[in-house]
Amino acid sequence: MIDDTIEAFVRGLPKAELHLHIEGTLEPELLFELAERNDVALPFANVEEVRAAYSFTDLQSFLDIYYQGAAVLRHEQDFYDLMMAYLRRAHDDGVRRTEIFFDPQTHTERGVPFEVFMAGFSRAIEVAEAEFGLSAGLILCFLRHLSGAEAMETFEAAVDHLDLIVGVGLDSSEVDHPPEEFAPVFARAAEAGLRRVAHAGEEGPPAYITGALDSLAAERIDHGVRAEEDPALMARLVAEATPLTMCPLSNLALRVVDRLEDHNLKRLLEQGIVATVNSDDPAYFGGYIGDNYLAVAEALDLSREDLVALARNSFEASFAGTGQRRQWLAELDAYAVASSVDRLGPSSPGG
Repeated sequence: MIDDTIEAFVRGLPKAELHLHIEGTLEPELLFELAERNDVALPFANVEEVRAAYSFTDLQSFLDIYYQGAAVLRHEQDFYDLMMAYLRRAHDDGVRRTEIFFDPQTHTERGVPFEVFMAGFSRAIEVAEAEFGLSAGLILCFLRHLSGAEAMETFEAAVDHLDLIVGVGLDSSEVDHPPEEFAPVFARAAEAGLRRVAHAGEEGPPAYITGALDSLAAERIDHGVRAEEDPALMARLVAEATPLTMCPLSNLALRVVDRLEDHNLKRLLEQGIVATVNSDDPAYFGGYIGDNYLAVAEALDLSREDLVALARNSFEASFAGTGQRRQWLAELDAYAVASSVDRLGPSSPGG
């Protein structure tokens, strides 16, 4: 059982979140509110029925309900409310920087244009930065169960909004959808000056991680749980300091691991991998970033030094500017020192 002092330490720990799908923060309460606002029929009678449906057997069983929930998002205010609710939670969890995935194809195929969701997202980000100093960037993700050609069409539709986007990513169903098909659109994004990340090695094999690095020039790997199965890949990830944005509670919910105690996060850290902790789709998987830190702290017996190392990795792996990263790292160092002093208490006379 995590004691109150560790919980307070984790919640206050300055950190970045680098693997978060904004559509996956749609809590059942907001789902019902938006359904009523937009006159969208739901197959659930109440919040309790929704939460009961959040029992998944694999990634696809989650995606089925995930896309169903996104149907309530119709207007700029809906996207603002969704983003603002997440940003406030992130701030409460000590997040200083968040790089947020969004899935435009989930919305454009329903007739919701870029102008609508980008306006809602950007307005919330501006408010969060002004009100509580939270830094946020948007990462446009392509749905890998759709074609590379459709991804390119999506990117071209986003061109007028690139000033609001820090990078591109690849998500959705991984099995039988290797990354190589998306090489042209990732190359196009690189030409436009955008950063590149990709989901790989969650349910798919280690070869998908290698493919993301080689074909997509991915700078971070989202998940990467199965990297450990390939020693040569592990050596490469360590040598190139390629970050893995890991999501422990997500991996547990989707049966990537049967028990959190079996998660390889701590082993990867010990082998020199730049591992980070994130929440993925927290409304569906039972916890935001602070909850993920606390869960692995208990399950994997992580020390405060381990938790600080994870937070340090998160800032160093972010796409924020060098000056901002240095500022957050200095804040993290000061927090770690102050927490250590508080925990040890004042020195004894002559000690």
